[in-house]
This record gives sequence, structure tokens and C-alpha cells, in this order.
Amino acid sequence: MKPPRSHGRQSVRATLKPRELMQDVPDYADVWQARIITLFPELFPGVLGASLTGKALNDGLWQLHTHDLRAHGIGKHRNVDDTPAGGGAGMVLRADVVGPAIEEAQSHARGRWPILYMSPRGRPFTQSMARDLATCTGVTMLCGRFEGVDERVLAHYNVTEVSLGDFVMTGGELAAQAMIDATVRLLPGVLGNAESTVEESHSSGLLEHPQYTRPATWEGHDIPSVLMSGNHGEIAKWRQAQAQELTQTRRPDLWARYKKP
Repeated sequence: MKPPRSHGRQSVRATLKPRELMQDVPDYADVWQARIITLFPELFPGVLGASLTGKALNDGLWQLHTHDLRAHGIGKHRNVDDTPAGGGAGMVLRADVVGPAIEEAQSHARGRWPILYMSPRGRPFTQSMARDLATCTGVTMLCGRFEGVDERVLAHYNVTEVSLGDFVMTGGELAAQAMIDATVRLLPGVLGNAESTVEESHSSGLLEHPQYTRPATWEGHDIPSVLMSGNHGEIAKWRQAQAQELTQTRRPDLWARYKKP
């Protein structure tokens, strides 16, 4: 378990952020952090401020900070983008805007602290990636807009591009929140029962087995009798068989990886 929030050195910076959970937040040396570079800081914490992630944020089990790209904009109007070199539709986020924002975010980094860019051309985000992020000290997430980010920034800062799936969104904020949610729930103390993550989908390479609860009979459908038997050995066998069948049927790609010697 993480030590109390009073443990360790801290530096307090007065900030003006939306939502009470993000106001006047001190940095704690032992707490996992997410730093978000975005044109829309008002979108955070968003869903991360609710349920278990919100409670954990309020309890100091993790921290969230936003860095406004507009603050690094160029000129009187704080321009953050320009037309694509070589022509084409849309606009591209400028290197001389994104670069300083990354520098600002990374000035707080310590230990293993990757920089991720939410991008439809990135590597697919997986449960194993969430587990890996949970072992880091923190993460910086760059939320793109328009046609993307100047490629030189990604190369210069060794940014890893990550995707939620084979589709395109208007911006990276929702993707960032989804990835943070998947990561934060794996941090010590966030879930009331740590065993909740053991048998869930993707943790063992399989989809999770079906779940049931009371009433025993609903609309003519009964809970499988094996689950009511009290025989934990048989229950474990049933759940494993169900997980394998579901994975083989619904996700043959996962099944092939699971069965690979």
C-alpha cells in the first residue's frame, strides 16, 4: 500500500484548474502522476473524477495535471497550428508550440516516465501496456488535434504513439482518459479487492468468464448449477472452460496468441 499523502517531500504550486479535485494539488514524490498536454484542459478530470478513479484522485493515490497548449501559442493570438508543409487539408500542431509544452510537463518527471501521443497510427493500447504504465513513476500524454503533430517533435522527444483502436477521433482527450482509467485501477489501493484484476478480461490472455448474481432465477433463466454447488474446484474448472470458449469464439486473434507455444 502507498504511504499516507503526508509522506515525502512536496512542492505546492497554486493552480487554477476546473473541478475541485484538481485545485492547488501538491506533488508527492511517491504518487503516480499523469500529465496531460491538451488544448482543452477543461475536459479533465472528466470521467476520471468519478467512481473509483475519482475517489483515488481525491485520496491522493494518484495525481492529474494538465498543461495548456494554448499557453505556449505563438504571437498575439496564441496560434498553435499551421498549414501542412507540402500542402494538403487541415492544420498541424506546431513544433515550437508542442515542444515547450512537453518541456514544461517533463520538468516534473522523475524515474521511468514515458511520453505518449494519442494517435490512430500508434501501437494498440492493451492491458499489458496498462500494467506497465502502472509500474512507471508517471506518464505524460499528448492529446493531438487537427491533422496531428509536427513529426519532428515526436522524434526529438522519443514519443510513443498509442491508439485505442482502428478509428479516428476529433482529439486525444477521450483516449487519454480511457488509458489513464485502465492504468489507475491497477495502482495499489485503488481497487478495494486486488484480486478483482486477476481473472478479468485480458489479464490472463483470455476474455473473462460470465458472471451471475441473485436472484437465482430471473425471467426463466437460472444461474448455472455448478456456481451454486459450493464446489470451488468445479467452479474454477467451469470458469476456465467458459473463458476459453468465449475467447475462441469472439476473439480468435487472442485465442491464437494464448494457444501459441
